[in-house]
Amino acid sequence: MDIINRLNALNPLGHRNLIQAFDESCAANADRVAFSCMGQDLSFKDLDLRSRAFARFLQEELKLSAGDRVAVQLPNILQYPIAAWGVMRAGMVLVNTNPMYTERELRHQFKDSGARVVVTLSDLLPMIEKVITDTNVKALVVVSLAGPIDTAELAVSKLASLHAFDAVTSADEQTALDSSNCTMDDLAILQYTGGTTGFSKGAMLTQGNVYAAGRQSAAIWMNLFPDVERPVLIGAMPLYHIFGFNVNVVSGVLDGRLSVLIPDPRNTASIISAFKQFPITAFSGVNTLFTSLMDHSEFGDIDFSALCGVISGGTALVHEVGERWERLTGSQIYEGYGLSETAAVACCNGRGDGRQIGTVGQATVGCDVRVIATDGTILAPGQEGELQLKGPQVMVGYWNNPEATESSITPDGWFSTGDVAIIQDDGFVRIVDRLKDMILVSGFNVYPNEVEGVLYEHPHVVECAVVGEASDKTGEAVKAFVVVADQSTDEKALLDFCRSRLAAYKLPRKIEFRADLPKSNVGKILRRELRD
Repeated sequence: MDIINRLNALNPLGHRNLIQAFDESCAANADRVAFSCMGQDLSFKDLDLRSRAFARFLQEELKLSAGDRVAVQLPNILQYPIAAWGVMRAGMVLVNTNPMYTERELRHQFKDSGARVVVTLSDLLPMIEKVITDTNVKALVVVSLAGPIDTAELAVSKLASLHAFDAVTSADEQTALDSSNCTMDDLAILQYTGGTTGFSKGAMLTQGNVYAAGRQSAAIWMNLFPDVERPVLIGAMPLYHIFGFNVNVVSGVLDGRLSVLIPDPRNTASIISAFKQFPITAFSGVNTLFTSLMDHSEFGDIDFSALCGVISGGTALVHEVGERWERLTGSQIYEGYGLSETAAVACCNGRGDGRQIGTVGQATVGCDVRVIATDGTILAPGQEGELQLKGPQVMVGYWNNPEATESSITPDGWFSTGDVAIIQDDGFVRIVDRLKDMILVSGFNVYPNEVEGVLYEHPHVVECAVVGEASDKTGEAVKAFVVVADQSTDEKALLDFCRSRLAAYKLPRKIEFRADLPKSNVGKILRRELRD
C-alpha cells in the first residue's frame, strides 16, 4: 500500500497506465517535433500513428499476446521510439538490447527473455542468423539506415518471417488500438543489467515503475530548469541504456520535449553539430562524453547561451571535469544516481543549495534512502554502509530469477544497491565504493565474473582475475591478471579470443601474466590485492 500511495502521489491526473499518459502527450503536442535525427524529424503525431501501427502489427499479423517479449536492438535513431512505444502500447514487454552485443551475449538475452520478435538493423542480420535457432524468436522486423528495403533481398535462411520496419509502421489515422486493459502493475520492460554470476539479469520494470520514474525525472528537470518552457535535449546516451531511455524516450515524450538523437555518441563531431543546429537547453551524459566534447577543436565555436545545465550519471562525476565544463560553457553539471533496477532514478543534485559537488544529491520525490550494516542494522547519518532504496520506481524483481530477487529486495520493499554510501545529516548521499566488483567503462557496467568466465574458456588459462583501473579516456578500464599453462600464449591471442565473445567495452585493455594470483586462506582469488 505504501508504494501504491507513492505512485498515486506522482499521478495527480489519475492515469490508469503509462500508455494513457503517452496518448495525452501525443494529442497535446501533435504538431511539435518529438525527435530529430540526421536531418529528419518525427512529430508527436507521427510517433502516435506509427507506434500505433506497429502495435497493431504485433497483435494482428504476428498474433502476439499481452505480456509477450519483443527485443529492440537499435541505436539512437527515429525508429527506436516508434518501436519501443509500439511494443508497450500493444501491452507487450520491451526488451532493450545493445546493438554492440556479441553472439554469445545476444543468445543469452534472447533465450532468457523468451523474446518472440526482434527489431534490428539490417547490418546485424548475419549475427542474428547465428543465434535465432537457439531461441524463441519467430519474426524479425528489419530497419535499414540506407532507406526502404525489400525483405526478399534479406534472405535469412533460418527464419521465414522477415518484415520491413517502414512497411509495418505505415501511418494510418484510422488504425484503432485498444490499450485500455493495461494497468500500472503490468510488466513494461526487461532492462538487462550485469550479473555477478557472469550472465546479465533482466530487471522487471512495470508500467507503474516506468511512469513513476518519468514523473520523478520531470520533477528533477523542473527543479533544475524551471524557466525553460520546452527543453531541447541532446539524446547522446544510448536509448537502450536505462539512463537515456528514461530521459529521452519516457520523460522527454511525456513532457513534450524535443530530443535530438545521436546514433553514435563516439562521433563527437555529430554532437558538436547538434549544438550548432539546435538551441540545446539541457542534456545528460557521463565524464567521457563531457571530456570528448571539451577536447574537440570546434567546442569553442558553440553558442551556449541557451544551455541551462547538464545531468551527469552512470559514473561518478570527476571534479575537474565539472569545473572545466562550467568554466567553458557557463553552465553547471548536476550529478545524479540511479540503476537499471530503479528505472535510472534515485537521487540528483539540484540548483543553488541543492547542489553539493562530490555527492549524488538528495533522494528524488517519492524515493527513500538508507544505509545498512552487514548485519542489516539501519545506520545513522554519517555512517558508511550499503545503500538501499525504496520507491515506486524500484523494479518488482529479476526475470526468472527468484533467488536474485530475494537477495536484492527485502520483504518490505527495500532494494539493496550493492553500493557503499554515506547519507549526510542534510540528506545528501555520497557514494563511497561498490560492494560488488563492477567496473564502469564510459558509464557501462562491466562485471569481472563475466569477463573471467570468457577467459576461462580459453584452453591455456589456468587462473584469472579481472579488475578495474583508472583511465583518462573511459573513467575505468578492464585489466586482467592471467596464469597460463602454455607460456607461448600472449596478450594478442587472449584478446582475439575475447573479442568474438564480448562487447568492445568489456574487453581487457591490459593483460598481465602472473605465475600465481593472491588468494585467501580458503582459496578465493583476492581481487582487492590486485587492484591495490
